[in-house]
Amino acid sequence: MRLLKKSFMTSQKNNVGRIIDANLNRVKEGLRVCEEITRFILDHHKFTAAFKQIRHKIDSLGNRVYPPVKLLSQRRAQADVGRFNSSGELKRGNCKDIFWANLQRVKESLRVLEEFSKLIDIKAALGFKQLRYKVYEIEKKSFKKISSLSDSRSAGF
Repeated sequence: MRLLKKSFMTSQKNNVGRIIDANLNRVKEGLRVCEEITRFILDHHKFTAAFKQIRHKIDSLGNRVYPPVKLLSQRRAQADVGRFNSSGELKRGNCKDIFWANLQRVKESLRVLEEFSKLIDIKAALGFKQLRYKVYEIEKKSFKKISSLSDSRSAGF
């Protein structure tokens, strides 16, 4: 019985590592997309710098929770049951849609990182929470700028 419990605990810890790994990747990818839009389409230095700063802070917090080598050893991308689940991700009409979809992805991933980091490092969990609120502020500030893009400019052609 004790061996079974230990095996379950090891499996649970590995799965938490997989969750953290997937969400670290997802949040950084989403931030990079938002950063590229604010840099190359909006030409907005402050938003670009803010997204980049958050991305770097996520790296620091992620290293605190799980060393990258340990996360890589737990990654099983080929066996991920959610790998082909992309129904809503294929519909984007313009750069505004891309920006907002990625901003939602960032907020959701930060929340997941906050919750699962509580199992490992409370300070990191609080750091992820603080970053989530920074993203809320950037979202509010960028809304007017992104919304004012003309359709031709936001189409990305």
